[in-house]
Amino acid sequence: MKRTKSFLWLTVLVLVLSALLVACGPDRDEGNGTASESGASAGEDGGEGTAPEKPDTLTMWVNDEDAQLSAYEQIVEKYEEETGISVEITPFSMLDQLDALSLDAAAGGGPDLFFQPNDRMGDIYLQGLAAELELTPEQLEGYPEGAIDALNYEGAQLGIPAVIETYALFYNTELVPEAPETFEEMEQIAAELTNASADEYGFLMEATNFYYLYPFLEAHGGYVFEQDAEGVYDSASIGLANEGAIEGASLIQSWFEEGYLPVGINGDIMSGYFRDGKVGAVITGPWSIPEFSEALGDNLAVAPLPKINGKNPASLSGVKGWLVNEYSANQYWATDLALFITNPENSLTYFEVAGELPARTDVEIDDELRQPILEQSEYAVPMPNIPAMSSVWEPMEDAFEFISQGEDPAEVLEEAVQQIADKITLQES
Repeated sequence: MKRTKSFLWLTVLVLVLSALLVACGPDRDEGNGTASESGASAGEDGGEGTAPEKPDTLTMWVNDEDAQLSAYEQIVEKYEEETGISVEITPFSMLDQLDALSLDAAAGGGPDLFFQPNDRMGDIYLQGLAAELELTPEQLEGYPEGAIDALNYEGAQLGIPAVIETYALFYNTELVPEAPETFEEMEQIAAELTNASADEYGFLMEATNFYYLYPFLEAHGGYVFEQDAEGVYDSASIGLANEGAIEGASLIQSWFEEGYLPVGINGDIMSGYFRDGKVGAVITGPWSIPEFSEALGDNLAVAPLPKINGKNPASLSGVKGWLVNEYSANQYWATDLALFITNPENSLTYFEVAGELPARTDVEIDDELRQPILEQSEYAVPMPNIPAMSSVWEPMEDAFEFISQGEDPAEVLEEAVQQIADKITLQES
């Protein structure tokens, strides 16, 4: 197994050629040597259709964080031992991978496997950067259905889930001995503990960040984009100003009006107060565990989000997974590698080394702080993965800024939806 440095292969001629090829996208009807087209699904006995000859080397771009690199180095060593295929790892920021692929992939550059979050699936599909995978039910066993769907774009399965993340309730047991079961109980805690003049609060959240606000809108009937029976999103049908969304926004506004949430609250303020022991509970994700554990020690506890209207709220989840390069000559074995590095044993290794929650239902996580987040992920819904989702964040953040300041939720949300629709129209034109 080799780890190489990130590099740029391009000459002016390749830049021009690649841009033209990617603009056109691959002809998906002709096939590009996927695992199924090779006669068998990766990892299975091919029967009459046998697996293609093993390549000497497979290449993969791993997000350039030391813990993630260390985990995958350990995992691929086992793959090399089992298959005899060398695996070359290139540290490459997940955020920069698509730009490089857009320029290089069609001209033969790029890796066999790359790593991306689910909200980029629409862009990836439209650019033709990822191979469409045909995986058997046996191969998909153990991955949460929602995680699989998150890496599926309009019926095309583009990735194999590796990591899932969402948010939950973090609380200080010195102030809140037991996790509240409902948000009505959370409001009671807020009433008892809040003393705004001393910067003390019962609970806090980033109450203008739509990522964290979604459960409160969804619980009353709001939605981002309508989905059909096959799960395909309709970007023309936006449910962020319907009756349910307005009801959820009004609930958030009432917390500002009661003084439970301070106007101008953001993640840094929230985290600082919680670390200082001034807040009973906050809503955040697993990325906050290291800093909160250091500050609060054994007083830190985590629980799934309290119920709203008698049901577990649907937080938004992010899924990151492995995608096979559409232009790879080794799609069969790249798929095999992706399935191997995300199997139960290796997903547990990844969690133990990198600390990220595996997108699997058959991995036991012996961690009292992260297990509740995994429980919350069972109720979570993936962020919509269509390009139109990029038009949602800013208008909704602006809307809740106004709502926090006392503006009418219905009027503000209607204006936000119009802005979202206008941005989508411009994006799709």
